[in-house]
Amino acid sequence: MKLSITIPMLFITLLTTNLFWSQHNVDSTKIVRVLSFNILHGATTKGDFNLDLIAKVIKDANPDFVAMQEVDDRTNRAKKYDLVTELGWRTKLSPLFGKAMDYDNGEYGEGILSKTSFLSTRNIALPYYDDHEPRAALEITTTLSTKDTISFIGTHLDHLNDERDRVLQVEKLNEIFSKNKYPTILAGDLNAEPNSTPINILEKVWTAAYDKNNIEYTYPSDNPVIKIDYVLFYPKNRWRVLETKVIQDTIASDHCAYLVTLELLDE
Repeated sequence: MKLSITIPMLFITLLTTNLFWSQHNVDSTKIVRVLSFNILHGATTKGDFNLDLIAKVIKDANPDFVAMQEVDDRTNRAKKYDLVTELGWRTKLSPLFGKAMDYDNGEYGEGILSKTSFLSTRNIALPYYDDHEPRAALEITTTLSTKDTISFIGTHLDHLNDERDRVLQVEKLNEIFSKNKYPTILAGDLNAEPNSTPINILEKVWTAAYDKNNIEYTYPSDNPVIKIDYVLFYPKNRWRVLETKVIQDTIASDHCAYLVTLELLDE
């Protein structure tokens, strides 16, 4: 089903939705809403700085967990804001920042926002070639209202046309997180299209939420023509996809936000 809404404003929200609810009996107490959103270091496609616009995209999606990429922490270009904390305050979600590298008199990396507090966190440095940008995978482990414990990971893979870094990085993701004790969700800007080598390597371990027969494009936000933003989960038998949605806002970021609704299944 495709749903388009035209609004006489500066931005458009809600692009494409895939629904799977009607096919199954759903336990509404175990629904988990996950948003992946590359926030363009707090800038907008107009070249200004508008955290309220980014926060509105997040609030309107009403996620339980958000994985944010291109997150600045007190850089000059982000006006010395701690973006994760600022967006956490605006969305009333618990914030966490994970550094990938020093940048512009501050730091740059991943951000997570969560409706629940953290039992534990870790930030895993991902491998890269010496002349490329460092990347990281930020993880939280948390307990849902049903007392189920899960882990949630946000990451951002290398952006270069050369796939060498991304291959190293997905192999590390598989190695580290396939050992997780709890059901796990991985979300982020992977800078790789479906059926590429990095995605195929990931899908040896992870199950991707997208419909391979009806791929929803996520980039660029003004005219999405490729999919590079993902939500994946592990193990396969603990999660069911209920809905996927691409949220298009042509001003808030150059990426669409990608919202996936999952059901946590009993063992």
